[in-house]
Amino acid sequence: MRLMNRRNRQQPPPPEPVRRIEAGPWAIELLPGCAYATRYVATQSAIGFAFDSQRGLHAIGSDRVQPFEAIPNGLAFVPAECDVFSESPRGGEYLRVVRTDGMALSGEHAFNNRIDPLATTLALRMRSALLRATAEHDWEAWALGLAERVKDHKAFSTHPNGSITGGRMRLLDEFIDTGLDGPLGIKEMAALLGLSEGYFMRAFKQATGKSPHSYLIDRRLAKARALMRDSSARLAEIAHVCGFNSQAHMTTLFKQRLGVSPAQLRGYSKP
Repeated sequence: MRLMNRRNRQQPPPPEPVRRIEAGPWAIELLPGCAYATRYVATQSAIGFAFDSQRGLHAIGSDRVQPFEAIPNGLAFVPAECDVFSESPRGGEYLRVVRTDGMALSGEHAFNNRIDPLATTLALRMRSALLRATAEHDWEAWALGLAERVKDHKAFSTHPNGSITGGRMRLLDEFIDTGLDGPLGIKEMAALLGLSEGYFMRAFKQATGKSPHSYLIDRRLAKARALMRDSSARLAEIAHVCGFNSQAHMTTLFKQRLGVSPAQLRGYSKP
């Protein structure tokens, strides 16, 4: 359960809309971070990519429902005709890529939490383009490239989490979320898990494909994006609540990480 402070006891603002584009035989969707519950039989194989850590319950290709922990930057795959049940009280931002022409994707086995640097690069490009609400990009090439990363090759086996287990990731998320309006750093995160700073940095990068500092920035940006749905909050106020040095600092990081400014994203997100 997420730890609460006086600020985040308020009802959260509505999530950003689902962003979708169709390009050639591909349909690409960016799903916002919010609670969800779904059950279906996959009519076609699908590629997924979790930008955020997620947790909940699922049963993939089985009738056994069990807890799941999705790590940030985790690549996932669901083959056609696979039974899927998944629910999460919080969810996380997620990219979903499917073919619309009936052609099956390579790969026979469902998986998640696969850390693949090239898949991360492609997914980040797709997210940035979807947030800018423009179709002038190499969508088909990106989708094909991502499809190559889900083939059943031993070289692409799921990366072990090592010392950063799902439980430790949950502790980090709760700790970060309750302290985003103040200074946070690697020293504090390592101490929370009882690890040295050097060991923590190496273990975190191994488990998620990104540095702890980069992850902290991503959590600040995610909270800012959620608060931006509240039209009564000024961007300067949001920057302060999310722990940025200034509104200009927040804007710079939005452009660097998401390819769009906070003002532009707020405009795109309005119904």
